[in-house]
Amino acid sequence: MPENGEGPVAALSLTSSTVDEITVVKVDGVLDATTREQFADYLSLAGAHLILDLAGVTFMDSRALGLIVHHWQTSLSSGARFALVGVEYSKSKVMWITGLAQRLPLYDTLDDALAAIG
Repeated sequence: MPENGEGPVAALSLTSSTVDEITVVKVDGVLDATTREQFADYLSLAGAHLILDLAGVTFMDSRALGLIVHHWQTSLSSGARFALVGVEYSKSKVMWITGLAQRLPLYDTLDDALAAIG
């Protein structure tokens, strides 16, 4: 998948790699209404099996969370593997406010996620 972002001043930078046939998307920057379309377009290129590395997220709003939940639900219904890693409360409070932090597959590290869903 292509690199997506305009360098160090970009509001959102997205990169991807593949580990054990699972696409790992590293997200750096802001996930909000201004970057939602960029995030959605990038995720549409990802494979069925997906790990989102959110350690570099500086802020997440409910619209971005909705997009993540959509991909999670699609994965559940199709039997694909899905996980989130590196989620920090201070930068993704909306996940806890909505109660989704208790339901989404959250892992501290990529290795933890791969061990759980691999």
